[in-house]
Amino acid sequence: MISKKILLVDDSPLIIERLISMLEDLKIHSLFCCGTVFEAREILTRLVPDVVVLDINLSDGSGIDLLEMAKSQNPGTIVIMLTNKSGAYYRKLCKTMGADHFLDKSTDFEMVPGIIRNMK
Repeated sequence: MISKKILLVDDSPLIIERLISMLEDLKIHSLFCCGTVFEAREILTRLVPDVVVLDINLSDGSGIDLLEMAKSQNPGTIVIMLTNKSGAYYRKLCKTMGADHFLDKSTDFEMVPGIIRNMK
């Protein structure tokens, strides 16, 4: 069992379901999911996750704001950006703002469990 607290933030229920399914093998102790910036802010104010898997485009705002919030609250939180906005501009911006990983949903999706499994 992985005793990490993990927060998944994506406004697509299908993406959330797929991530949950992929992470089941890791036997995550605490897994939280939400689909909006508003919900994620609420969770981040009461929880310091070890890992945040975060989309950039959310229905009510930008995951980049959540990246900034997560890293300012706890610089040790591992943030995995998982997005369709995988161009160089967003990759550089997210890395500059502290994202630990930047993954393209269409090509790198399957990397998420391995990144979490290999965390110290």
